[in-house]
Order: sequence, then C-alpha cells, then structure tokens
Amino acid sequence: MNQKVLIVDDEESIVTLLQYNIEKAGFKTSVAQTGVEALKMATQQTFDLIILDLMLPEMEGTEVCKQLRQQKVDTPILMLTAKDDEFDKILGLELGADDYLTKPFSPKEVVARIKAILRRTNKKSDTDPLHLSIGNLTIYPEQYEAMINDELLTFTRKEFELLLYLARHKGKVLSRDQLLSAVWNYDFSGDTRIVDVHVSHLREKIEPDTKQPIYIKTIRGLGYKMEEPAK
Repeated sequence: MNQKVLIVDDEESIVTLLQYNIEKAGFKTSVAQTGVEALKMATQQTFDLIILDLMLPEMEGTEVCKQLRQQKVDTPILMLTAKDDEFDKILGLELGADDYLTKPFSPKEVVARIKAILRRTNKKSDTDPLHLSIGNLTIYPEQYEAMINDELLTFTRKEFELLLYLARHKGKVLSRDQLLSAVWNYDFSGDTRIVDVHVSHLREKIEPDTKQPIYIKTIRGLGYKMEEPAK
C-alpha cells in the first residue's frame, strides 16, 4: 500500500508543486490549508509523514506541531518556511519536527528528505528492542515511553529520541555534533545549543539532582555520556 503524506500549506502554487512531485515519487497525498484543518486531519487519520508550513491561517505550524506531539501523534513532520531564521529553525525542531526546509526549495530535495525520514523511522521500528534498562530508568522504544521508579515520564518526540540514542550508546562519549546529526539529522553549522537545551530538559525529568546528574554526564570539552548510576 502506498505511503500517505499530508501536505499542509495555504499557497496553492506550493501545494500543486508538492502534490505533483510527491505523487510522482509513488506516495498518496492529502491537503490541509489551515492549521486547524491540519490538526483535525492528523489526529483523525493516519499518515506516514506530514509536510507542515510554518506560517498558516488560524493556527501557526509550530502550534500544530506542538499540539500533535502533546496528543502523542508521532507522525514524522517535515517543516517548511519562507523564513531563513535560526530561531524558527531551532524552535520548530525543539517542538518535535523531524526535519526542516526553507523556501524556495527543490521538489527533488523535498522527496529526498521524505524518503530519508521514512527510512530512519522504519529502521528504528525494525531494530528497537522491547525495552532498555539503565538504573531505575526503563525505556520502551516502540511505545515512545520511558519510566523511572515505575513512574511514566512525558517527553517531546526529540527528547525521547535523544534519550534513546544516549541509552543505546551507554558508556560512550558523544559529541554535540554527533548527537545533532544522529537525532536531528540537520546541520546547524556548528550551532549545537539545541542539544544542550534538550539534555537540560531530559535531566529535569530523569535526574534526582540536576546539578549532580547520575545518568547523563557532561564530559567537559567533548560532549555527553549516558552512564549506569553507581549503586
């Protein structure tokens, strides 16, 4: 069965261009022209990927993304915007978008990004173990859930993916650039603040004392390392 892509944009010319090229690549498409319509469709129907414009009538793309993740809709999101603004880029990804393209874009690049995101998503679902345990922390990759001391934790999609990547590489020092590439698959030309922000959010949720972390250690000058807490 063909994979389904929801295109969310209020510019007719952009929608026509995207529909033609995405369908030519073998995908089925649906269209929403407002943020409210997109949120309704994405929560009531199943899509394999959402292409989401940042500037939309009724509700901005960032708010749509935020609400979808809050409602546990983990459909991959490729965000589009006419702005070439670093803040918007970081904000969109921090809210749970999987990738980011700035208008004007090449239709071939959009299709390539869609395929890359879906490959990563499918690969994760095929290889994830039932759970990972580190100290009192238990991670369930397929459910996008984690518990600590039997208490269910709440994460954004990217927080969870960062936690999972750190856990899978327990004991290894991972640079901020490595984490940015592995979890966000995006090049910020050396700007790795988004990694630090997400690590800080994770620590607030899993560490007994954020000033003296026992799970995610900062390796000064290098990056971060997930460790088994000392008993």
